[in-house]
Amino acid sequence: MKKKKWSTEKLYTIFIYVALATLAISIVVPVGWVFMASIKQNSEFYGSPWTLPQGFHFQNFVDAWNSAKMGSYLLNSIIVTGVALLILVVVAIPASYVLARFDFRGRKVINTLLKGGLFINVNYIVVPIFLMLLDWDNGLKAIGFKSLFLNNIFVLALVYASTALPFTIYLLSSFFRTLPSTFEEAASIDGAGYFTTMLKVMTPMARPSIITVILFNFLSFWNEYIISLTLMPGDNKTLPVGLMNLMQAQRGAARFGQMYAGMVIVMLPTLILYIMVQSKLTQGMTLGGSKE
Repeated sequence: MKKKKWSTEKLYTIFIYVALATLAISIVVPVGWVFMASIKQNSEFYGSPWTLPQGFHFQNFVDAWNSAKMGSYLLNSIIVTGVALLILVVVAIPASYVLARFDFRGRKVINTLLKGGLFINVNYIVVPIFLMLLDWDNGLKAIGFKSLFLNNIFVLALVYASTALPFTIYLLSSFFRTLPSTFEEAASIDGAGYFTTMLKVMTPMARPSIITVILFNFLSFWNEYIISLTLMPGDNKTLPVGLMNLMQAQRGAARFGQMYAGMVIVMLPTLILYIMVQSKLTQGMTLGGSKE
């Protein structure tokens, strides 16, 4: 019986390693292929797609950055993502702390509404958001002001932050509930108020969970396409929308190197960020997984 059990566990372990290796290969190979294709000349794409580049044709990145305006789109994405994350953190941390550590009238209702927000796909409500902002712009134009709410990267950042609040508050509040009350009691004895306790005692302890939600929301904001396309119909586009325009234009012009260079410009910041915070991400996902 012991031998059979050991054999079953060994087969299960082998299966897990094979599955993980297959998953890793299915992710690493396409990413590596895009990086490799980004430094090829156009003539190299007409042969085997798996051949190594004959040289390093960095002109693809120069053309994508300047001619295709990827540099301008990158700056827009950095501003939108940074402002959205700032708004999200400033609002979500106090809200999560209060919902997790204090008992007040209406707390259960707010928690229920926030949990309900987890099941709402933002892409389904983008049209009502667009129509609402359009009406506000038409109202401003009617009294002599310029358009303010559409084609505004700060309004786009505000929409991103508000739509990410349910997930962020739910995850952070779950972590705050796991912290013992002794830290708050010690801070109260030292004369610290509620805000000081939250800011200087509880928030530093929640740093792994905060880094986790920042990374998740960064990826969501950075790669978001539909809301940006809808609320930014002018030339002031974000990186994913600019990349789609670049892909359509360069595919027709048979400039594949520029197209893949644009993909690398989009992927590189997320890869760098993940490498920098991967240990904190794993820790935050483990600590923030408790239930009420």
